[in-house]
Amino acid sequence: MPYLNDRVLDNGLQVLDTEADKILICSAEPATFTAANATNALGNKTFSAGAAFGSPAVRSPSGRKVTSVAISDGTVTGSGTASHWAVVDSVNSRLLAASSLASSQAVTSGNVFTLGAFDIGIPGPA
Repeated sequence: MPYLNDRVLDNGLQVLDTEADKILICSAEPATFTAANATNALGNKTFSAGAAFGSPAVRSPSGRKVTSVAISDGTVTGSGTASHWAVVDSVNSRLLAASSLASSQAVTSGNVFTLGAFDIGIPGPA
């Protein structure tokens, strides 16, 4: 039966815990840092490094995960339809993760956005 120690899984997720410093809402799924931070960006919430995600924890049914903080005061910087979120490391210009929102939402520049906490996980070996 395959096996990976939690330490192996945690070190992949540790990057999100220690390096992520911005969560953005985007008009499309970004594939690069520039797309997330400029081209597709509709809003953002900036954090000090290490504050956007918690430490790696158990994922059900197997593996490990990190959970983002919930955002209640994100800044909308452009008008359009937010369909995705992105997590970046601004210091090193890295797109760390991106995915679709549970549902798309029209946003208007100058307003505030909220985003519930979400998990990013690595499944255990099959």
